[in-house]
Amino acid sequence: MKITYDKQADAAYIMIADHIHDGEAAIQLHSIETPGGKGEVTLDFDRNGKLLGMEILGAEQVLQLELLARAELPAIDPENNPN
Repeated sequence: MKITYDKQADAAYIMIADHIHDGEAAIQLHSIETPGGKGEVTLDFDRNGKLLGMEILGAEQVLQLELLARAELPAIDPENNPN
C-alpha cells in the first residue's frame, strides 16, 4: 500500500495495488461524500472489479494528519507537465 498527498490540491491517493498502469482503472465510483460533507472519495477498480486505490479530496479534513505527514509526493506526469 502506498499513499501520496498533494497539499496544494488537498488530495490524497491510497494505492492498494502494487502498481496501477495507465488505463488499468477501468471503473470509477465517483464522489462518495464523507460524513459531514468534509471530503469526497473516488474508488478505482480494474476490469475484474478488483479495488486498485482511492482518491480523497479534502484529505486534511478526512484523514489523520500523521498519515498525511508520512505520504509521498505524487509522481509528475511528464506529458502533463508544462515545464
